[in-house]
Amino acid sequence: MTPAIRHWSRENQARVEAILGSYPERRSALMPLLYVASLEHDCVSEDAMREVAALTGISPVQVQSVASFYTMFKGEGVGDYVVSVCTSVACYLSEADVVLGAVEDAAGASSGETSEDGAVSVEHVECIGACGGAPAVQVNYETIEGLTPEAAAALIKWLVDTKPDVVLADEMQQLFGGRRSFDWGSVELEGAIRPVPAFGLLGSAGEGR
Repeated sequence: MTPAIRHWSRENQARVEAILGSYPERRSALMPLLYVASLEHDCVSEDAMREVAALTGISPVQVQSVASFYTMFKGEGVGDYVVSVCTSVACYLSEADVVLGAVEDAAGASSGETSEDGAVSVEHVECIGACGGAPAVQVNYETIEGLTPEAAAALIKWLVDTKPDVVLADEMQQLFGGRRSFDWGSVELEGAIRPVPAFGLLGSAGEGR
């Protein structure tokens, strides 16, 4: 393993080994390696970008150009739950701005900020692909469709009060959601364990994402 990540956890080093072994060219592994760097550092810091650059053989500037393009790669630490409210056209026409306001009020944090207790980070985002179920919200990148402002406020209270170790789209949809884009398929048994988007299973079987 490259000296750049010898200080990473053994678990994340093993993830890096597996990822690099899946690509014929190291630079092609940039995106999944950024995900693992997020797990290690809780964000894509400057150190993380230099470490990923060393792993892929490209420059830190090239890594930054990718990491800064995608909003799910955070340059600073976030709360336990990243609540993303879609404010793109379909959701905006369905009063997503009101839903965003309810989330901000319930969390005590404006978009782009984290609540004082460190539990919830709020953001507004562009289309998340759930236009038919507008307005749509994600918690740690798990999607809930058809939220009302009242349900959005209840969602934040639920996150703060229950502090779920895993957030499941199906569970949150049942508790707080409304109209969906389409009937969902089989029940998802694995959800998000961290405020980091996953490209697949990041841990052992059954650990979640």
